[in-house]
Amino acid sequence: MGERAVGILLSPAWVHRLAVGLCAATFLLILFGGLVTNTGAALAVPDWPTTFGHNMFLFPWSQMVGGVFYEHTHRLLGAVVGLLTLVLAAAFWCGERRRWVRWLGVAAVFAVAVQGVLGGLRVVLVKDGIAIVHGALAQAFFGLAVALALVTSPSWATAAPAQAADALLLRRLALLTTGVVYLQIVLGAFLTHFGARLDGHLAGAAALALLIPALALRVQRGQGDQPALVLPARLLVALLVVQLLLGLGAYAGRFTGLALPLAPHSVLAFPVAHRLTGGLLLAASLLLTLRCHRLLAPPERGVAARELVSREVMA
Repeated sequence: MGERAVGILLSPAWVHRLAVGLCAATFLLILFGGLVTNTGAALAVPDWPTTFGHNMFLFPWSQMVGGVFYEHTHRLLGAVVGLLTLVLAAAFWCGERRRWVRWLGVAAVFAVAVQGVLGGLRVVLVKDGIAIVHGALAQAFFGLAVALALVTSPSWATAAPAQAADALLLRRLALLTTGVVYLQIVLGAFLTHFGARLDGHLAGAAALALLIPALALRVQRGQGDQPALVLPARLLVALLVVQLLLGLGAYAGRFTGLALPLAPHSVLAFPVAHRLTGGLLLAASLLLTLRCHRLLAPPERGVAARELVSREVMA
């Protein structure tokens, strides 16, 4: 009976569910990370790895009030994410045939371990620079979790690459967009903790306001019959609109004297939602990038040339 249970847990369907669960837990962890930062609760618990001298897992729930609630919940969620990562990596090494996926699992374990140590050092050393690295790595880990969920999905296993004349262009454009999204996240961390690099953050927003619609339009025109590419491209555009509006709200709440509706709740909600939407933008862009590499294959040079000429003639 035990062997049967282990076999079920190592089945592709359950491994994929575990990867999706890791994505959800990481997203929730980023939510509480944003609450910790924007409520000023980062140092509400002054010690680490203990919590006011208690074993972290035995800290009384009755004392989780105010900033302690946000900070300690963040720590507990970090432990859950770490455990899920270890279980997923173990499942890969026990049942995954693809070597590169197994090593991605190892990379995830290493990243979550580093992230935990950085979180602790942020408390012990009281350095905002560590907080920037901690926040940027959190989003990178979320992207890695999304990638693991994608490559363990049934759609990835059954995908058959098709030749496309614009395959290389879409791959590169999607990769560039993903890189700029992540750079925006890093610049946003500088802005959050130091109040610096607003100019760079605004420039990044302008770049994404051009890149994302261009990428989505290119996908729609060239691969409109592939929902696996069209849907994340449309999602990217929708998230961009939401992110720009949230960014305006976060800017108004921090850098202007405007009285926001429902303040002080909106003053907290805007930057936290802005951070979460940034993570979703990264996930959607990475998802589209990986699918472009999986579903689109560059044709032979002669075939590509003929297809491009045909498109120009038909246009």
